[in-house]
Amino acid sequence: MAAADELAFHEFEEASSLLAETPDAATTSGRGQLAPQGHVAVEVDSGGIYGSEEAEESDKTALLQEEKQQPGFWTFSYYQSFFDVDTSQVLDRIRGSLLPRPGHNFVRHHLRNRPDLYGPFWICATLAFVLAITGNLTLVLAQRRDPSIHYSPQFHKVTVAGVTIYCYVWLVPLALWGFLRWRKGVRERMGPYTFLETVCIYGYSLFVFIPTVVLWLIPVPWLQWLFGVMALVLSAASLVFTLWPVVREDTRLVAAVLLSTVVLLHALLAVGCKFYFFQPLPLEHLAPAGPGHVSACEPLAATHVEA
Repeated sequence: MAAADELAFHEFEEASSLLAETPDAATTSGRGQLAPQGHVAVEVDSGGIYGSEEAEESDKTALLQEEKQQPGFWTFSYYQSFFDVDTSQVLDRIRGSLLPRPGHNFVRHHLRNRPDLYGPFWICATLAFVLAITGNLTLVLAQRRDPSIHYSPQFHKVTVAGVTIYCYVWLVPLALWGFLRWRKGVRERMGPYTFLETVCIYGYSLFVFIPTVVLWLIPVPWLQWLFGVMALVLSAASLVFTLWPVVREDTRLVAAVLLSTVVLLHALLAVGCKFYFFQPLPLEHLAPAGPGHVSACEPLAATHVEA
């Protein structure tokens, strides 16, 4: 006790002398413990802070551990997280959609609970523009083979392709997600994917149709259908293998009907695009009659000349 009292007395004297030199200063003690001899922590109001390093580190830790407030869904920051992916992640998810295999879940192995809208958005946009461009190029190539065909640009195909693709990628997953949520109440063991995960699955499954549409420029009908069937099988298999872990907990009838409907809608999309964008229009629509145009079906009128 005597040593402690002596140490406290020396610290009091040092603090008193320091206060005499700087009247505005205030002494501080660190966490209720006695400071070592010859050292006093002083906080000067006008000049700055001469605090201990432990206090500064604790302040930094408190700032780093402060939780970030979740932005509202009406703000841009809320949707920015859905596009927060790098090139390697997008390429990995594209490879996963192109190489489906049983037991390899696309959501668990590639999305990893981080669905994005960047890949589906640009895949749908690219597919829509490629469909419209190749559909017009098909008529251009037909004109080169047959000079009697008069080509005119069909810009409305861009709108038709865009509306069709984006409605399919958003409305079908919405209906599927709603149905699985309803079945979850009936079958408690079912755990459906989130809506964004379902949209992501459908968006990446359409990537295989981009190179297929380009290959449809080859003017060989049986080869076009072969490429189309191959693309449909890969894309539909990616959907079935991804949805199977969810629907297998349901009854066999419901699972079979649901997966059959998914494949049927996918096939209707592929076949509809093939017939609409790659079937040449009739000649009367390609070359509308204008002034001075004589139809081949109309006989020429005989000219009567009086003597």
